[in-house]
Amino acid sequence: MKLYPFSLGLLVLAACNRPSTDNTVEKLNYPHTRKVDTVTIYFGVKIADPYRWLENDTSAETADWIKAENDVTQGYLSKISFRDSLKKQLAELYHYEKYSVPFNKGNYVFYYKNNGSQNQSVLYVQEGLTGTPRILLDPNTLSKDGTVAIYAIGVSNDQKYLAYGISRAGSDWNEFYVLDIATGKQLSDTLKYSKFSDIGWKGDGFYYTRYDAPAKGAALVNKNENPKIYYHKVGTPQRDDQLVYEDKDHPMRTMGAYTTEDEKYLVIHSEESSYGNALMVKNLAGDNAPLVSVISDFRNDNNVVDDNGNSLLVMTNKGASKYRLVWIDLTKPDSANWTNVLPEQENLLQGVGLSGDKIIASYQDNVKTRLYVYSADGKMLTEIKLPGLGNSDFSSNKKSPYVFYSFTNYITLPTIFSYDVAADKSVLFAKPDNGFKSDDYETEQVFYPSRDGTKIPMYIVHKKGIKMDGNNPCFLYAYGGFDISILPAFSPGAALFLEHGGIYAVPNLRGGGEYGEKWHEAGTKLNKQNVFDDFYAASSYLVDNKYTSRSKLAIHGRSNGGLLIGASITEHPDMAKVALPGVGVLDMLRYHKFTIGWSWAHDYGTSDDSVQFHNLIKYSPLHNVHDTAYPATLITTADHDDRVVPAHSFKFAATMQEHQKGNEPVIIRIDHNAGHGGGKPMSKQIDEFGDMWSFVFYNLGMKWQG
Repeated sequence: MKLYPFSLGLLVLAACNRPSTDNTVEKLNYPHTRKVDTVTIYFGVKIADPYRWLENDTSAETADWIKAENDVTQGYLSKISFRDSLKKQLAELYHYEKYSVPFNKGNYVFYYKNNGSQNQSVLYVQEGLTGTPRILLDPNTLSKDGTVAIYAIGVSNDQKYLAYGISRAGSDWNEFYVLDIATGKQLSDTLKYSKFSDIGWKGDGFYYTRYDAPAKGAALVNKNENPKIYYHKVGTPQRDDQLVYEDKDHPMRTMGAYTTEDEKYLVIHSEESSYGNALMVKNLAGDNAPLVSVISDFRNDNNVVDDNGNSLLVMTNKGASKYRLVWIDLTKPDSANWTNVLPEQENLLQGVGLSGDKIIASYQDNVKTRLYVYSADGKMLTEIKLPGLGNSDFSSNKKSPYVFYSFTNYITLPTIFSYDVAADKSVLFAKPDNGFKSDDYETEQVFYPSRDGTKIPMYIVHKKGIKMDGNNPCFLYAYGGFDISILPAFSPGAALFLEHGGIYAVPNLRGGGEYGEKWHEAGTKLNKQNVFDDFYAASSYLVDNKYTSRSKLAIHGRSNGGLLIGASITEHPDMAKVALPGVGVLDMLRYHKFTIGWSWAHDYGTSDDSVQFHNLIKYSPLHNVHDTAYPATLITTADHDDRVVPAHSFKFAATMQEHQKGNEPVIIRIDHNAGHGGGKPMSKQIDEFGDMWSFVFYNLGMKWQG
């Protein structure tokens, strides 16, 4: 007899579990999730884990549970009368031409473009700035449902070949293939079992990262161990690839390999966590030259920009929390001998590239991008004037006289420019339009005090002339981790919320990278509580200053931001009306036991250490759920998420449903044939975010303007 862990009454939930049309609350009946007597002892402390069986993502029982939960969720969402209309409006806001920042290689210009209705962006190539674009690679032809995405590309120095990696259903596992650029013909090369790989061309082949084939049925959950660097020669089978480097003594390190632009040096970077990397280089111009260790301590982030004889140009935050650009002489690589080109400044150095003999550098100035041109010796020559205050990415090539850059902010669609370095002149390359009326909205940046008095920046966006009486619906989004900066960017979902009278707010919490490594470290390990305090203080600022009220506030974060939301509502159940933890890290005692989770220890610490365990257990969302009234909560995850495995969300949902004492819904939306978010087809994005925004609009009591 099949063990079925749910009540048979679930078969009719779609009919009885629905929002009422007048926005009154109906308490849902949730699946009865089986509990097991699983206990782990951490340093003498017994921790129960009654839903651990949900970690088995391939079992029939878990599949039944997923179906039952999705039935409840879809039954609830399907009764929101304006859901279809909302998704239609959202699709219209998604419908605009989207361009990546182009890049040069020889006479070719490469870029991605989506016409506004395609599931995946298409790779185009053209000759020079005015050449006729042609499709080089269209991933939409690689699957019927648009779930195959391009992961990475690399163009050979002679512009003959394109190596590209693809991801299926959002997984981090990749396959690599090779195209002839002139003809567009795919060659016979097929490389499997790659993850987190660079593409480093040398001659008629390239370096890449490969893992051993995963055990059957365990590809999406097992730890990633023992990466190796291989060299693949075009036209040969993968079995003939040359093993270049492995580190048998440190199987848990990740690694990748790239080459300098002149292909003189192979650069191998390795990591012990999500922050900090070691660098080794090999001179490819000589015969059997050894790998030379340049940086070995894993305490800082380091990236090679260029080489010059026996020296490397490196962007690093070693000895500079906000980064600097230095020359490292390989004959004496000790940091005491490094020569500054761009010393550390007050603003954060965000990126560096070369154009001819000029250095292009981007800086973050209080969460706004500024672009500059420097001479080779570090003298500032000019600032590349951006259209306004916002975020810009750029690409440059040492052999190219022009630079490409983008510009966007919360009310401006991403626009692309080319910049002639010699003439100091920008020319519009692409400007999309989706009908969003940017002039109707305004953006302000405020600095509010956190619990310990630290000033935290926050962007607040809303319609001009909106009345600040505490009755406005507000959507608060944040991340706060892994040295990642959350910079202004246009979002169709945010635009939809703004068009319907909402206020959109984004605080830049500690743990992120907005102000350099000290800012990052202030939100890690034993300092992680600062991140949650920063976020709660942001909500309090919005309430105290009458932007909104607790009953009109929705909070959202994804991945590490999902942890943020989970910790926020378990610490402050009355913080908001709606909570949206997306693909979240929610079990802080076991996160490091799955896929690449072990590498997050720099930010979190692990339960293997006594001090860190006692810190983690204080805020781990899964372990701090208790009997109380929680906000209306929509948890989102996906069955192919092998970055933050869905077991986090499964166990959290079951636990919250067990302990919810209020009438607000606690539901989980589990996407099929999708991963952590990267490469998700547009159709799935609109479907997922359409459900999310429907949940927000409904539970905040917003009037729908269909």
